[in-house]
Amino acid sequence: MNPTTHDHLETPPLDPIAGILAIILPGAGHLYQGQLKRALLVAGGILGLFFGGLLIGGIDVIDSRQDRLWFMGQVLVGPVALATDFVHQNHFKALDPVTGVPRSPKPGEIKDPSTGEWVVGPAGSRPPISKSLAKMNEIGILYCTIAGMLNLIVVIDAAFPSAGRVRRGRVS
Repeated sequence: MNPTTHDHLETPPLDPIAGILAIILPGAGHLYQGQLKRALLVAGGILGLFFGGLLIGGIDVIDSRQDRLWFMGQVLVGPVALATDFVHQNHFKALDPVTGVPRSPKPGEIKDPSTGEWVVGPAGSRPPISKSLAKMNEIGILYCTIAGMLNLIVVIDAAFPSAGRVRRGRVS
């Protein structure tokens, strides 16, 4: 297929649906545009980096209250980051009895299954989660934040498709 001078008119300068889908799930915008291989590579790369950060540093690397600045980058991964933060804040953090602010459980504190309250457990008990070691926590935070920043690039790429890429996508 020989490109003509009118090929650029076929490509919309803005594809808002693809952009919104890319925000919802990494790779979904490219899948909507019919670019299956690109969508799988994007989803695998970004979600792999995000979940890799969770595996390295634990769920505590996603924390909208204690690491707000980092969370602003991580939330760019989309609802996956918001859901992870929700689970972290509501199921793995204890409420401070005085201020009512979520905090990490103290050593020896466990969640009473019958009441949902955080209480001092039997001798030798450990909380269900604690911060990972300093370097592991930092690496996990960084991985998840980089995943969010990369997804921002992917959202822009999906929302503003280039004429050449779309032409190549139609031919193959």
